[in-house]
Amino acid sequence: MNRNSTELPNGYMETIRKGIGGVRRFRGGMTPGTLSREESIARLKAELATTDAVVIGAGAGLSTAAGFIYTGERFEKWFPDFIRAYGIRDMYSGGFYPYPSKEIFWAYWARYIYINRYLDPPKPVYEDLLSLVRNREYFVITTNVDHCFQKAGFDKSRLFYTQGDYGLFQSTDPRNRKTYDNEEWVLQAMQAQGFQKNADGSFGMPEDGDIRMEIPSGLIPKCPDDGSDLTMNLRSDDSFVEDEGWKKASAAYSQFLKTYGGRRVLFLEIGVGMNTPVIIKYPFWQMTHDNPRAVYACLNYGEAYAPEQIARQSVCIDGDSAEAISLLLQTGGKRF
Repeated sequence: MNRNSTELPNGYMETIRKGIGGVRRFRGGMTPGTLSREESIARLKAELATTDAVVIGAGAGLSTAAGFIYTGERFEKWFPDFIRAYGIRDMYSGGFYPYPSKEIFWAYWARYIYINRYLDPPKPVYEDLLSLVRNREYFVITTNVDHCFQKAGFDKSRLFYTQGDYGLFQSTDPRNRKTYDNEEWVLQAMQAQGFQKNADGSFGMPEDGDIRMEIPSGLIPKCPDDGSDLTMNLRSDDSFVEDEGWKKASAAYSQFLKTYGGRRVLFLEIGVGMNTPVIIKYPFWQMTHDNPRAVYACLNYGEAYAPEQIARQSVCIDGDSAEAISLLLQTGGKRF
């Protein structure tokens, strides 16, 4: 008999509890390790080749390494009118700006969703990462919401997007606990703003640069079930909808950790900062500490370190994660 979703294990809360335990345990010093970069790459290659399972924990730094950058040229290309009108300095902060109308608010978010969810990242970092673990038992937990793992070909049943998905809406009615795909709406909203549709179905800036900074009122997204306003399915407070797919992914993560508990596990953390360390970083430290056969690996630009208590079980690689992953794929001058 299949268990009701309310009876499924909650991997999210389990990992939060592990993270809180890590906060309490690891109050001492941190270390970047004593190995050189070359030695660290060699050790991580060996661990990838011999481990029983890999648990990938991915943060925003991985998508940044893949080219999903929220400032500079990419931001200026897609939001020149918003920059001029409101002085917005980066894509992320623009999502919180108090725009004067819903039509302008949703014009901004249509572009935001389109380029960060429905376009592929410029660099094949996610595909390279998949090549590293394709033939191993793996699971991914991520705070990223850009769908890059699935677009790269990772098995959906081995993914847990803890914080939501740019490709989903949810109702503002708290009684409605469903989510809704938004691709069709995004494409309509892009076209309504005057973006040019190319032969392959993608959108680009028109040659004359004439785009509109709002959408028609009739395109403001409404819930098809209850008629309420829709909002993004992104975790910001307790209104975040954990739908059936989210609950199944949470349970699958819990089950994977139980299956490989006590075995040789590689906790591979990539691009995780200190915004939400209790979801990935601290739990990875705690689970490595609790399992003498586990190894913790941290790939990060400027923040590659581990607690002294698990230093012997850790590999820290500072620098561009895209470059590190590429090096891990190389063996004898050839790629796997």
